[in-house]
Amino acid sequence: MTRELEEIKQRIQSMNALEAITLLTDYIAGNPEDDEAYTLRGLKHFGNGQRALAINDYLEAIRINPESRARLALKSANEILDFYNKDLFNP
Repeated sequence: MTRELEEIKQRIQSMNALEAITLLTDYIAGNPEDDEAYTLRGLKHFGNGQRALAINDYLEAIRINPESRARLALKSANEILDFYNKDLFNP
C-alpha cells in the first residue's frame, strides 16, 4: 500500500461514505492498478447501500490482484445477498 493510500485510509475513517468514495475515486484515477483502493471504495459503496458498485470494485481489485483481500469482501457480500430467512415472510 502506498503512503498516499495510507493517508487516505486514515482520512476516510472520519468522512461520510460519499466523501470517502469521491476521495478514493480521485485516487484511483491516478492509480488505476491499486487493488487496495478498489477494495476500500467497494467497502464504502457496500456500506452506503450501493451493492452493485461495491461488487464491481471487488471484482476489479481481484482482476488486478487475484490474492487481494477483495476476495473475502466479495465472498461476504455474496453471503449477505444470498441470505434468505423464511421466517420473515407470511405464508
